[in-house]
Amino acid sequence: MLRFSCQRALGPCALGGARGSMSFRRPALSRAQKCFLGTHKHKEKLEPLNTPRGAKDFIYSLHPTERSCLLKELQSFESEAIAQEKLEPSPPNASQLRYVLLHNAIPFIGFGFLDNAIMIAAGTQIEMSIGVTFGISTMAAAALGNLVSDLAGLGLAGYVEALAARLGMQIPDLTPKQADMWQTRLSSHLGKAIGVTIGCLLGMFPLLFLSDEDEEKTKNSLLSTPSDSK
Repeated sequence: MLRFSCQRALGPCALGGARGSMSFRRPALSRAQKCFLGTHKHKEKLEPLNTPRGAKDFIYSLHPTERSCLLKELQSFESEAIAQEKLEPSPPNASQLRYVLLHNAIPFIGFGFLDNAIMIAAGTQIEMSIGVTFGISTMAAAALGNLVSDLAGLGLAGYVEALAARLGMQIPDLTPKQADMWQTRLSSHLGKAIGVTIGCLLGMFPLLFLSDEDEEKTKNSLLSTPSDSK
């Protein structure tokens, strides 16, 4: 799930607490895609966004309209933060924290669901086809299934977030200081963890369609392959 968590590694906007945070998610994914698709050099470490190189890499990955939108939202965010600099901010109330948790949990339910469902389905088919032919282990088939799931996740992540946005949930109405508070960050991380857990559990549904006969047939094929080759 590392490829999905990269989408939210963008400071206050990762919490869903800053205005315009939805616009940050897709460009952040393109940064992760560079790593998974091999456009970065081998073993090249991605710089964090709080460094000049990391910020420049992120900015260059944006579309011109996204850059202008980002600049506008950053200026608005900073001006609001400066205006509230001398004010003593109150921590987010329980209702706001629940909303932050829910706002972050919903997309990750979709991510976890797709990740587990595709991995199980692909891994099973690989084990029953390529696995029988070449005699690869169950864990190797699972690893290949995870590869298919990762590749599918790169293309489907945008659709998951678009679907989550269509649910009509507005961005939590928090001040810049409230977005940086530990309570908000904790709610954000809890929401992601809960969402991934629920999604992964729901994504196990392909196991309901796997019969015991298919599993026994696969095991017998794998056991008989070495003896046949001798």
